Amino acid sequence: MNSEFDVIDRYFSRPSRNALLGPGDDAALITCKSGINWAVSVDTLVVGRHFFSDVEPSTLGHKVLAVNLSDMAAMGATPRWITLSLTLTETLAQNDTWLKAFSSGFFTLADQYQVELIGGDTTSGPLNIGVQIIGEVEQGNALRRSDAKPGDDIWVSGFLGDAALALQFLQQHITLTEHEAAPCLIALHTPTPRVALGKALINVAHSAIDISDGLLADLGHILERSDVAATVDFDRIPCSPTLKNKLQQENTARQLAIDCLLSGGDDYELCFTVPENRHDVIAQLAQQTGVKLSRIGKIVPGKGLAVLNANGNPLIFNKKGYDHFLTR
Repeated sequence: MNSEFDVIDRYFSRPSRNALLGPGDDAALITCKSGINWAVSVDTLVVGRHFFSDVEPSTLGHKVLAVNLSDMAAMGATPRWITLSLTLTETLAQNDTWLKAFSSGFFTLADQYQVELIGGDTTSGPLNIGVQIIGEVEQGNALRRSDAKPGDDIWVSGFLGDAALALQFLQQHITLTEHEAAPCLIALHTPTPRVALGKALINVAHSAIDISDGLLADLGHILERSDVAATVDFDRIPCSPTLKNKLQQENTARQLAIDCLLSGGDDYELCFTVPENRHDVIAQLAQQTGVKLSRIGKIVPGKGLAVLNANGNPLIFNKKGYDHFLTR
């Protein structure tokens, strides 16, 4: 029978490389370098709310860390340390196969970004996973939501909407072929945090945010914090061939695809604003990071967000983004 400390020792204990003191004491000890700010974020993923109970444990281990790395990317921070709060059912606490796969997915991504687990907590109850992440960024260099300026171009990374489309597929709200579903499921279960891009945007972007709750909601946070408005060209929003195909259908699939693209969430791409004379710099960053970057709109004076169709008319959308206190 695994005890709480067996689970920690077998699956989550590692020697500390970049902390003065890691797991095994009442608290970890880390040192802040001169001229450096800490960026700190925490996310909680709850079974039935953020993931299905039968999700592959290795992909779950990946995703619980990826969503936190995405927060660091949005700040332009270098991720350094993480703590893990793991609530397990009694069955999972004794399931060595599940624990091994979960920790393998978690640490594979942690090693990729050279981030170190320095502590946490385990307890018994419905499956619930919390990760706190601490990153470093030079003083005065952190990207924020509050500095967008009228005249800025609005950019996004990657493709939007695929993760939300995968969820609709899993919930049997839409039909996808195996070929169509495969990349969407990858986007949902194993997103790629844009850490290198976020760091490269320092001193280039005026503002940034990661798209976790949907483009409308997250761009809306930039507009609110910066006290500006925006126009977005719907046809410029980058999407995969699968999602584009659904947008071309004249039925409920089209409206569902629009909702996935604008407000589905789980994209973990970056949305950022840049002075309009920096197109060449953005093109260089796209080549340097290997990430597709698309200009989708403009920051303007005022309040609100208008998404315009090809004729320049505002689109009407069903919802503005994911809300953790409302069901999907």
